[in-house]
Amino acid sequence: MGQSPQAADRKPIGLLAGWGRFPLAFAQKARSLGLPVVCVAIRGEAAPELATLVNRFYWTRPTRLGRMIRCFKREGVEQIVMAGKVHKANLLHQPWKLVTLLPDWRTVCWWYFRKRRDNRDDTLLLSISDEFARDGLRFESALTLCPELLVNPAVLTRRAPTAREQRDIAFGWELAKEMGRLDVGQSVAVKERAVLAVEAIEGTDRAILRAGELCRSGGFVVVKTAKPQQDMRFDVPTIGCTTIESLHRAGGRVLAIEAGKTIVLDQEQTVALADRYGITIVALPS
Repeated sequence: MGQSPQAADRKPIGLLAGWGRFPLAFAQKARSLGLPVVCVAIRGEAAPELATLVNRFYWTRPTRLGRMIRCFKREGVEQIVMAGKVHKANLLHQPWKLVTLLPDWRTVCWWYFRKRRDNRDDTLLLSISDEFARDGLRFESALTLCPELLVNPAVLTRRAPTAREQRDIAFGWELAKEMGRLDVGQSVAVKERAVLAVEAIEGTDRAILRAGELCRSGGFVVVKTAKPQQDMRFDVPTIGCTTIESLHRAGGRVLAIEAGKTIVLDQEQTVALADRYGITIVALPS
């Protein structure tokens, strides 16, 4: 990959990559700007094609904090961005975790000897950030480099929400914010101002599918918002084509998201897919 002299002199940016399109979008944007990127990719989560978009690439298990830190330090990284999802249920609730996940010693020490009040998402992510900071590595927001991924306020699709759907959005918005404040999840599914499903450890797509199982008549609304205390370095609400496919499969009709705090990946394709299925996407201000 060709770089300008200024880019070549810059310290590389670290990319800790999980599941989904977000790590690819970040790597592509950095490459277009000529910024060197060192990627440490979570095996079983991240896309292999990341290796073709970055300067240096390493695989790691999600339970190898020591390896992650060593890889970044070896390449002279000081700033890291975290992009993509790590499926938490696969880690926390594996039987015989120490045997099946094979954590390194750094992870064992972090998990068992670093004090934290619980194992909710924010608690774990901030604790991991503190662990990296012990070695002079600091996390930054990937959105500093690609703010264009954040959606603007608008009805994105041809179809706008009906008056009944707007009432469900308002009802669901308050609930989603409260679930976010409690650090339970980002999404709720509602119909006729009754709750069908609340996202927890399973993630948005599976919560949507569960709502469809419980609402066989379809036509429900999904509201996905940022947490009131959202740290834009971690776990920023994200939707894309897979979200729309899940909503269509489940029989959902509307997806309401928070403008300025939600990533819409491949926005043109995502909106076109929603239009094809007759699904509404509306981005509302905070």
